[in-house]
Formats: sequence, structure tokens, C-alpha cells
Amino acid sequence: MASGRAAGPPAPRLRARGRPPAVENPVIVAIDGPSGTGKSSTSRAVAAKLGLNYLDTGAQYRAITWWMLSNGIDVNDPVAVADAAGKPVIVAGHDPAAPGITVDGTDASGPIRTQEVTAAVSAVSAVPEVRARMVELQRAAADTSPAGIVVEGRDIGTTVFPNATVKIFLTASAEARAARRSGELNGAQSVADTRAALIKRDAADSGRKTSPLAKAADAVEVDTTDLTLDQVIECIVTLVEEKRATR
Repeated sequence: MASGRAAGPPAPRLRARGRPPAVENPVIVAIDGPSGTGKSSTSRAVAAKLGLNYLDTGAQYRAITWWMLSNGIDVNDPVAVADAAGKPVIVAGHDPAAPGITVDGTDASGPIRTQEVTAAVSAVSAVPEVRARMVELQRAAADTSPAGIVVEGRDIGTTVFPNATVKIFLTASAEARAARRSGELNGAQSVADTRAALIKRDAADSGRKTSPLAKAADAVEVDTTDLTLDQVIECIVTLVEEKRATR
């Protein structure tokens, strides 16, 4: 990300902060947006700065997709996916420094990031029974986070936590998103191919009937196209601290 401006509050000056003590009223920070907007890097850093737990809901959907593929489930058969949705035991870590995720006790952090999983995750995620299972796990994660939690995904502010303390919707141009994601893939896919894949994923996520990708009416939109990562983090941290001060 290069320096620029956000569609939410202006990025304030950076300042050092220590880890705050646990609060009586836990906060829930919902960070939504499509792939390539910087959700993961931003969410983990915000959680670390505020002393909150962290949850990557995308990793949960990838985990159940990986399990389906590994167990011979036809990911394009909604009935088969629905029937198997309750079988895998998925445990996501909450430490923003090293979240991790296991499936049936096996570390799945690496396997869930393959192109095979990426290509199948939208189809699996669109199945209502899968989403119901994941939402149950996501709400349980918040229930076991005394100080609060930062949750990133695509339907967090609209479906999973409609009463979240702070709701953020990250956006960025398709070109910027493709360049970032292509870099994450170490050039394994061209920027043009990555852009096409992102646009296809956006259409699938926004068009599904159950919990589509959408900006909550009360979410603050932040365009990360021309912002540094530090600016985005600082903007969100400031919003959360201001909200904490008024509770």
C-alpha cells in the first residue's frame, strides 16, 4: 500500500501504545471486505495493539473446504457438502501473532492456502449448513474472549455480529488488490490472472443467497488503495479506542 486517503476518518498520526488491561465490557471489532484489501494483516495488528483475541473466519471456511476435498466430498454438490458440514472438528487459534488452525487435530495452516482450496472455497461457503456451522464457531470464539476479539471475514458485521462494537469495511481497487495477492503468491500467478480470479470470487461471494459479502449500513468504509498498512491500522485502532471511551 502507498500513502493516500481513506473513505472513513482521516488517518491520524501514529503513537505508541501498550497492551491495555482486560475490560468489563468486551469489544467486538468486525472487519469485512473482499480479498486483497489487507484484512488479515490489518486485523491481526489491530488485535495485537488493543490486546484482543483474533479470528480469521476465512481460514475456517478454507479449513472445512480442505476437509471436504481430502475426504472425497464433491464440493460442487450442495447436498453432499451439507450432509458432511458437521463432521470435521475445526479449531481456530486466537493469538494474533500465531493464530493457526487445526482440522481433526491436524495442523491445516499450510494446506488450506493451496490453489485447489482457493478454487473450491466459494462453492463450499455458499452452502447454508456450512455457514450455520461456522457462525456457531465464530460466536463461540467471542464468548470465550474476555477482553474482546477482532473478527475478519465477509459477513461479520452483517450476519455474525450485527451488534459489533465497531464495524469496518475495507475496500481497494481491483488493480491494487490483484498486485498484493499476486505478491503473496510469489509470482505463481500473473497479476492479470489474479485480478480475474478476485473479480470472479467477488461475484460469487456477493451473489450467494446466504450471508453475501456486503457492507453493513453502520460500517465505516476504509479504502486501502493508497494507504500504508500503518495508516489503516491506526485509523481502526483510533475508532475502537474512541468507542471504548464512550462505553
